[in-house]
Amino acid sequence: QVQLVESGGGLVQAGGSLRLSCVASGTIFSINAMGWYRQGPGKQRELVAAITSGGSTNYADSVKGRFTISRDNAKNTVALQMNSLKPEDTAVYYCRAGTVVRGTGGVYDYWGQGTQVTVSS
Repeated sequence: QVQLVESGGGLVQAGGSLRLSCVASGTIFSINAMGWYRQGPGKQRELVAAITSGGSTNYADSVKGRFTISRDNAKNTVALQMNSLKPEDTAVYYCRAGTVVRGTGGVYDYWGQGTQVTVSS
């Protein structure tokens, strides 16, 4: 019913930048909070940044001042601008959206398939 597709991952040197994008499509009535999560090797998935439909944001302490989350409600997209990347930012990054599915009235969590970010030292 709803699909999330991420793009923008890749390999970058420490100190570099990457921009991740995620677009949601399908039977969407509206989207509540959207967020980016990551899972590094041998680690649990963790919240990186989240943004409400009104634009309020929340960041993990480890990325504050380096990462910026933004969204376009009209296009059902969310982006993550990542600056001053560090090797410890290496992970698979996932997009998540709390979506009101058209015709159901229900709110469901959807996840993208993930995009790899690798930061070399």
